[in-house]
Formats: sequence, C-alpha cells, structure tokens
Amino acid sequence: MPPLWSLSTARLALVGDRSPSNRAHVRMPWLLDELAQRDRLVLDAYWISSEDAEAPDALDGFDAIWLVPGSPYRSEAGAVAAIRTARERKIPFLGTCGGFQHALVEYARNVCGLSNASHAENQPLGEDKVVIPMGCSLVGHEGTVLVEPGSLAERVLGAERTVERYHCSYGPNPDYVDILRGHGLCFSGVDDAGEVRIAELPDHPFFLATLFQPELAGTGTLTHPIMRAMATAANEHAAMVRI
Repeated sequence: MPPLWSLSTARLALVGDRSPSNRAHVRMPWLLDELAQRDRLVLDAYWISSEDAEAPDALDGFDAIWLVPGSPYRSEAGAVAAIRTARERKIPFLGTCGGFQHALVEYARNVCGLSNASHAENQPLGEDKVVIPMGCSLVGHEGTVLVEPGSLAERVLGAERTVERYHCSYGPNPDYVDILRGHGLCFSGVDDAGEVRIAELPDHPFFLATLFQPELAGTGTLTHPIMRAMATAANEHAAMVRI
C-alpha cells in the first residue's frame, strides 16, 4: 500500500477559533483520519484563526477552505475574507453553520452590492440584516432537508431528501433570499417549511454552505458525504495546481 502522505498532499485551511468545548472542533481530527484511512482522501489540515484570516496572504497555498462552526467569530472580517478568497480564487469551499451564515453576508456585501449587509449576532442594530435570529432555535435539533434535483448538493448527498443535525439559533433573513438568488447564489436545500438550509455557487468548482453541521452526523466515527466531497475537491485542486 502506498504511503498516505506526500509532497502533493492537499492542504486544508480550517478557518475558525478552535475550542475544546466545541463538539464539531473536537470531532474534526477523527473525521479527517477516517477520510484518510477509509477513503484514501488525505488532507493536510491547518487551523487558521479568524483573526489570522484577515491577512491578505493567510490562505495562500491552500487547496480547500472550510469555515467551521463557532460563531460569533473573534473576527467577522477574517471569516468574510476567507469566504471571499475561496469564492474569487475558485478554491474549494465548505461553510457549515456559522460558515453558511457568513457566506450569505459575504455574498450580499461583495456581489449584491449591499455594503452594509450584516449578521444580527454580530451587529444587532446593523443595517441590511441578512442573517437574523430564528423564531425557533435549532440547537440540538435534527430535521429534514429537501434537496434540489441536479444541484451540487444532490450529487454530493446522492438523494433529494436527507435528515441533518443543527446547532444554531440564526438563519437567513427571508427578505434577502431573492436578492441573493438574483445575483447568482443558488439555494439548493430547504426544510419542510421552505426555509433555506443549503447554498451553493454553480459557476464555482466546489462552493457549498450548509446551515446544518455534517460534522455532527452520527457518532463522529464516519465522515459525512459532504466532507468526502470537499476532500475530493481539495485533492483535485491540489493535482491541478501542482501539474
């Protein structure tokens, strides 16, 4: 069996403020090990704090960027900068929970022209609140997600219906969904009530954001299909840029 690690190993930036009290953060090393051992999808993962992500060169050389759960981030600017880097440089991107929420904020500001777009958790009195408190918190909640046929999400999940786990109290403001959609952001997953749960960019190699947390699925010993797809995209990016 060939060695798992090599000079061409894909590099993954885990952007967020690592905490031993965050269950998703604690699971990540195990899940990455499972990707390597079971799927032969090896990722050389580095934690980049949200504050460090503010630097223009902070994410140079990475083959994928995962904006991990854990909002409010110590630096909203760093979280938003990481998303913009992934979007503009066509680097595979995964955003889960807070990563999903801030992906909407970044897109509203830098694509839709809403320079004052805000996240209510960070700016309760801000203008153009794209992300707002939910009427009913989803902390510890599991729910059905209906997936758009033919979307990246559907291809990744292999189904048009899935049950996923959440740990959040903030979600998309319905008043801004059509604005975001009109500028090219695709909402490819909704709950039973039609509330947005997945966003993606069709013209990007791999840009997927979920309000649910795939890293919390099951017992934490098997990787979710979304993580597997992100790892595949990272390896493809590494192979392309190292030719």
